[in-house]
Amino acid sequence: MDWNFETAENLGAALRAGDVTSVELTEEAITRIERDDKAVNAICVPDFDRARAAARGADRARARGEERPLLGIPVTVKESYDIAGLPTTWGMPPYRDHQPAEDAVQVSRLKAAGAVVLGKTNVPLGLQDVQTFNDIYGTTNNPWDHLRTPGGSSGGSAAALASGFGALSIGSDLAGSLRTPAHFCGVHAHKPTLGLVASRGMVPPDAPALPAEHDLAVVGPMARSARDLTLLLDVMAGPDPLTLGTAYGLTLPPARHERLRDFRVLVLDEHPLIPTGAAVRAGVERVADALVDGGARVERHSPLLPDPAEAGALYMQLLVSGSVARFPTDVYEQLRSEVAELSVDDRSLQAARLRGMVLSHRDWIEANNLRELHRHGWRRLFTEFDAVVCPVTPTPAFPHDHHPDPLERLIAVDGVEYPYFDQLVWAGLPTMPGLPATAVPAGRSPEGLPVGVQIIGPMFEDRTPLRLAELLEPSIGGFLAPC
Repeated sequence: MDWNFETAENLGAALRAGDVTSVELTEEAITRIERDDKAVNAICVPDFDRARAAARGADRARARGEERPLLGIPVTVKESYDIAGLPTTWGMPPYRDHQPAEDAVQVSRLKAAGAVVLGKTNVPLGLQDVQTFNDIYGTTNNPWDHLRTPGGSSGGSAAALASGFGALSIGSDLAGSLRTPAHFCGVHAHKPTLGLVASRGMVPPDAPALPAEHDLAVVGPMARSARDLTLLLDVMAGPDPLTLGTAYGLTLPPARHERLRDFRVLVLDEHPLIPTGAAVRAGVERVADALVDGGARVERHSPLLPDPAEAGALYMQLLVSGSVARFPTDVYEQLRSEVAELSVDDRSLQAARLRGMVLSHRDWIEANNLRELHRHGWRRLFTEFDAVVCPVTPTPAFPHDHHPDPLERLIAVDGVEYPYFDQLVWAGLPTMPGLPATAVPAGRSPEGLPVGVQIIGPMFEDRTPLRLAELLEPSIGGFLAPC
């Protein structure tokens, strides 16, 4: 039997039943990677010797009667996580030889849960792209079409899952970096509520691995089923033991409902700042139809939805405001000059990004106060709805575009071109207020490319979008391996 495309849940059941060993699963995964990854380039740092040793240890532990959530299951880890003895570069050539001395907290949790780490997955330079390529490890290709990107920045993890290279992976998300690759590659991902999952050790190689509370950015699970996302989130979730974990435990509330017909869902397919392509709209419609067929209450509009245009501009400002801290002084002053030349009436996303790069602390506090008003608006919305379904990006996976200046790139939506980073507004919808969002496959485009949607849930009610994703999976198709 080919185990490589089985869910982690099924692999765990087979391991417990004695139908397969961890050593057998690990060898099958390694064989597949060595055979197929030359064309995909998802696994940038293999760790096969230690994986084999971990698999042997998992089998011995099971023989002793041990039970752990991921015992013996092969997984991968995004390159940006520290793993002792392996390079952590974030794709930046000056740090190609950087090796951390200890594991990131999430790598430690994977290992404690019994997972077998096969290696690390590729990332874009500095994790700052919707694609996955860098000068150290090269370009990762979409398993469905090697001429297209798998997305970024967790593109290597999504491509690995789609290719059968391990049953689970962990990634990170600031600008859709979990959800966009899942959408492009036909797999599942969950962006947790901001602050739910500790991220220590997922840090640039020139910075110490200290506990920190990040703005917007989270780490989270990727998988080939919604139930596997929940399995892995339960391993990952919880405060850092060095900080909040000294005083606080974690108890996530259960999903609001267990039956599809009890859910109240707002479905969106149009954004005021960028059109939604036909293939993605069709994916949203497939999900809406499945909701209606399952008896859920579905609405297309609500006056309670916080203004998405204002949200998009605010998200762009907050997103880029943290990117300029290390800019050289002359570059920063040039940006200030460019902002001074903007018309006060220019409300484009390009202008929002530029203004965000030179926000003063006073300006940032004002932006953060506006974010709190949006969060309050979402809380009101979630008194009437349990979840919001909407696109992840306006298009399926697009062809590789390695123009050295991302600001010069364009994204084509049904033949009309828009600024490259404008595609981030859908990903920013839950990111700006810190809401959980689950990305799920929702069919294929006419060209045969995967199309996904995201299910946004109430803050710290991550089990609600995850449960809705699980209930929808039989109707909208779920994971399908590339041909």
